[in-house]
Amino acid sequence: MRRAPRLWTLFALPGTTWLIALFAIPFYAVACVAFGTIDPIFRDAVPQWNPMSWDFTQASQTLASLTSGPLRGVAIRTVVYVFCAMVISFTIGFPIAYFLARHSGKRKLLFLALIIVPFWVNYLMRMLAWVNLLSSDGLFTRFMRLFGVNYNWLDGSPITVVLGLVYGYVPFLILPLYATLERLDWRLIDAARDLGANSRQAFRLVTMPMSKAGLVAAGILIALPMFGDYYTNDLLSRSPSTEMLGNQIDFFLNASSQPQNGALLVIVLSIFLLVLMSFYLRSTRQQARQTTR
Repeated sequence: MRRAPRLWTLFALPGTTWLIALFAIPFYAVACVAFGTIDPIFRDAVPQWNPMSWDFTQASQTLASLTSGPLRGVAIRTVVYVFCAMVISFTIGFPIAYFLARHSGKRKLLFLALIIVPFWVNYLMRMLAWVNLLSSDGLFTRFMRLFGVNYNWLDGSPITVVLGLVYGYVPFLILPLYATLERLDWRLIDAARDLGANSRQAFRLVTMPMSKAGLVAAGILIALPMFGDYYTNDLLSRSPSTEMLGNQIDFFLNASSQPQNGALLVIVLSIFLLVLMSFYLRSTRQQARQTTR
């Protein structure tokens, strides 16, 4: 009995080492750049590895820029884009996940395979396919012209960026929702119908509360990469009017002499995403307590 905890500790050692080497240490390096200095001659970032010597002057200026400065519009735009993409993703993904779990029958494996197939193609290649479809001579653009819709989809269109986010991440929402809905006890739905509830009432009062954890998990799962996404906007828009926080981070780190700002934005975005993760953990913990009761 005493060897069991040591055995499980050994099993967790590779994963712990992986997290320390590829997450904790790089994140600490980002913090050292964010709170370090800038070389006055070469304008390169000089990391400050001693936390006791960190300089928070630039951090306060970056936070002021996010709340009331030039980055405020980018931050608001990022939240709006992600929110719209999540709403559309839930509108598309939840009915599909519900159908797979409830009504797909023997064709379930086929439908799951069709959802997973896009993962076999690189994300960049799928976005480039969108560029070809939405170009001025693209198939989709010409098709929409038949209905009198003449719209330049790739000319800094927020609609294109949001739809690109939906297309890129909606499979990540469908799969966890399906896993949650498949584990539901459908006898409770039948019991609600026997007690006089119609299909809509049974769905609202039984199915939705029981799938709350899956909804939150799926939302968090797609929100995390969406907030840091920058290549979708680069490929489908390339316009400053649709830039997100990820584009600003990429610009500050790779194309400007202000790497501190990019590192600080990484930390701010990480803290914001940590708040979302804590909300998810809290909701799942509450649901676990309710089920144990």
